[in-house]
Amino acid sequence: MTADNGMVIAPSPYSVDETLLHLNALLDAKQIKVFATIDHSGEAAKLGLSMRPTKVLIFGSPKAGTPVMLAAPTVAIDLPLRVLVWEDDQGKVWAAYNAPEYLRERHGIPPDLAKNLAVVGTLVQRAVE
Repeated sequence: MTADNGMVIAPSPYSVDETLLHLNALLDAKQIKVFATIDHSGEAAKLGLSMRPTKVLIFGSPKAGTPVMLAAPTVAIDLPLRVLVWEDDQGKVWAAYNAPEYLRERHGIPPDLAKNLAVVGTLVQRAVE
C-alpha cells in the first residue's frame, strides 16, 4: 500500500466487483453497517458515457463514529468511512481510502479516538490479499 496526499492506495488482484464483494463480506462478518455503494461508472453508462468500473463503498459504525464526531465535529464531512475501488486504463484495480492519521490531523481527533477509524486499513488490506 502506498500513501499519497492523506490517501492510502492499494492494488487489488481482483476486479472492482470482486474487491467490493470481499469488502462487503468482511464488513458483514464484523457487523459494520454498509450505508451505500455508489456506482460512478454505472451512472455514467446510464447517460451514454464511458467510464472504467469505479465504485465507492460507504460504511461505518455509529458506535465507533459518534464519539469521534462528538470530539471533532468537522470529521462528519469524512464519515462514514469510504473506500474507492476503480480500474485504471491498464486494467489494474485499486482500492483507496483516507488514512486515519490524515483524518486525525485534519480534524484534530484526540489520539485515543483515532483507533476508531483504523479499521478501514485492516479491511482493505484483507480484501485485496
